[in-house]
Amino acid sequence: MNRRTIMIFPEFENINIINDIRRKYDPLVDLVSPHITLVFPFESDLSNEELNLYIKECLSDIHPFKIELEGFSKQKDRYGNYLFLNVVQGMNIIKEIHDTLYKDKLREFDLGYDYIPHMTVGKLSSIELLNKAFDDVNRCNDKFSTIVRKISVEMISEHEESIIVIEYELN
Repeated sequence: MNRRTIMIFPEFENINIINDIRRKYDPLVDLVSPHITLVFPFESDLSNEELNLYIKECLSDIHPFKIELEGFSKQKDRYGNYLFLNVVQGMNIIKEIHDTLYKDKLREFDLGYDYIPHMTVGKLSSIELLNKAFDDVNRCNDKFSTIVRKISVEMISEHEESIIVIEYELN
């Protein structure tokens, strides 16, 4: 059974700034492009065709929408010490998509956390390194804006590489 995840891969004109930050702080930088996770990694018997139909059904009323990311936050939890780029516009619609996808066929994979849309730009091995990275990225005052036109499903290979298996176009 393959692990899959559902995400937005935003296409920013200034994405190189995000990539530079990720090269310093994100161990997954070479495995997956900058993204906003909608459904966290899950293993399911659903085929890609069934998953595609489910996404289509869930998101039929969602149209392309604007997002803007700006500013950073940090989070320490049982999975690690994370550096986030904050979503400042489009948050409600991203949350709505997340909640809708977890309602039915993917309900069993909902870990019940409070979902706050963000883009992970770093995972650090200690709280000290996280604090240093946080101080460093806070010098970045850039804004990142784009229109989200598609939702992607990636399969995570055994070597943790991202393989896009579904791209659902918002209409």
